[in-house]
Amino acid sequence: MRIEGEGTLLRIFVGESDRWHGKPLYEVIVERARAEGLAGATVLRGLEGFGAHSRVHTSRILRLSEDLPVVIEIVDRPERIEAILPALDELVAEGLVTLERVRVISYRARADG
Repeated sequence: MRIEGEGTLLRIFVGESDRWHGKPLYEVIVERARAEGLAGATVLRGLEGFGAHSRVHTSRILRLSEDLPVVIEIVDRPERIEAILPALDELVAEGLVTLERVRVISYRARADG
């Protein structure tokens, strides 16, 4: 798959301890994105953050949290991102979902992989 030009960046902000039917929510979202044939997904674990409840979650040793912030980023064509939004509405009970227009310069797989 090659993508170049206009794209959409989907960011989903959730907590590391968020679950969907016993599985980590970020894993479920990545699996769903893959099943839908999206270009790819990356999960980033945050060092510190707070959300709607204003509770600080941190990796600092004095205030060690088991619920660090997690961001899932997915870039693909706008129509493909729009197609997964209803599933995310069902999966993400608490968190933040954002969309941004992006310009994709290069997205290619290796020929041998």
